[in-house]
Amino acid sequence: MSNPMMKTFDYAFLSFLKHRVNGGMVLMVVAVLAMVIANSPWAEAYHAFWNYPVALQVGGFNLFSHHGEPLTLMAFINDALMAVFFFSVGLEIKREVLVGELSSLRQALLPIIAAVGGMIVPVAIYFAMTVGTPAEGGLAIPMATDIAFSLGVLSLFGKRVPLSLKIFLTAFAVVDDIGGILVIAFCYTSHLAGGYLLAAVAVLVILLIANRMQVMSRTFYCVAGIAVWYLFLQSGVHATIAGVLVAFTIPSIPCLNVKKYITRIRENIAEFPHFDKSSILLTPNQIDALKSIESASDKVISPLQFMEDRMHGMVNYLIMPLFAFANAGITLSGGGGEIAGIVTYAVVLGLVVGKFVGIYSFTWLAVRLRVTSLPQGMNWRNTAGVALLGGIGFTVSLFIANLSFGATDEVLLGQAKLGVLAGTVLAGILGYAMLKLTLPKADSAGADNPDVS
Repeated sequence: MSNPMMKTFDYAFLSFLKHRVNGGMVLMVVAVLAMVIANSPWAEAYHAFWNYPVALQVGGFNLFSHHGEPLTLMAFINDALMAVFFFSVGLEIKREVLVGELSSLRQALLPIIAAVGGMIVPVAIYFAMTVGTPAEGGLAIPMATDIAFSLGVLSLFGKRVPLSLKIFLTAFAVVDDIGGILVIAFCYTSHLAGGYLLAAVAVLVILLIANRMQVMSRTFYCVAGIAVWYLFLQSGVHATIAGVLVAFTIPSIPCLNVKKYITRIRENIAEFPHFDKSSILLTPNQIDALKSIESASDKVISPLQFMEDRMHGMVNYLIMPLFAFANAGITLSGGGGEIAGIVTYAVVLGLVVGKFVGIYSFTWLAVRLRVTSLPQGMNWRNTAGVALLGGIGFTVSLFIANLSFGATDEVLLGQAKLGVLAGTVLAGILGYAMLKLTLPKADSAGADNPDVS
């Protein structure tokens, strides 16, 4: 029996999911849940759960192992699943460089300059506060911007946000990711095992050759990518870098261009046999025509775009929330000033003050020195709001915190995580408040805002 009220609820719920539930909101909810559990009677079970070993074993070979020891569930998330996250980031970076906002120097100059400021100033603040202390090793923690989280906050304003502002935030966050990847590659590499590293490079060369030879098999690139990840894991170079490098080898040109695709579709439609309404079965000719259309549709999408599209949901709604749930659970108990310390304050100031000052001041200098100009729709007020959102570090900041202190000092790691969470929340609130005041009202969102002075 049809229920009008239930239909209305279903429509409203689906509309809410489509337009309001984004990766940033999911991360926020999961992070809060992790904090609650980590400070509940289930705290001991929560922390013990992440120490369970993980194995994918055939005979004596375990894919999820490091130097013969199986990865714990926490290590599996941070070293394996986050490699998939960085693979997705690599695909996004490659697309942006080829056809996006980083494809030309003129387009990319302003967000690149903003991102450089947003990395230098937070690191300088953190260094000034921790120099000469054991906390100094976490310099890179406040330099990252979480794309999903920051865009999630920005999306709350809907059509009030100028397109140029979204593009600016996305572009400088991507450049931030590149900076974070370089830091992970060069600053968090342990003792190198040359044989594994050479083997990994050899597989990467094979992937590049396959790209040049227009090998389009996604399965081939995935299997080879897993091999590169395993070799990097054993080599001493952080395994997540494998995800980025493999992403750069994925073909970006489809087998079939759009013009040929449209031509083939029209040919198949023209030749499609008449369908008998009384029959529920397709004829062999009808099946052949549909298979031809399906084959053409598959070939018109490049492996890069296909993988990026398919991985979006898995990364935003599974991998990143799982990472947040595993890493955001900080136990807020104990004495001796161990909960919050110099690392906490340095990270908070780096994210909230450093990112804002760096992004905004470098953007202002670039415009005032006529190196570049603000795009249409951006002004200094909404740029300030986006610069505050740049302090939403979360995923990559937590990841770098683990690399900095996870193997050496649990107290400093806890302080760093608390700083990341507090800085992210504070930057998000301040950025939201600033944008709420500066963005045009909903009824005038379509009007141009030419104020760039």
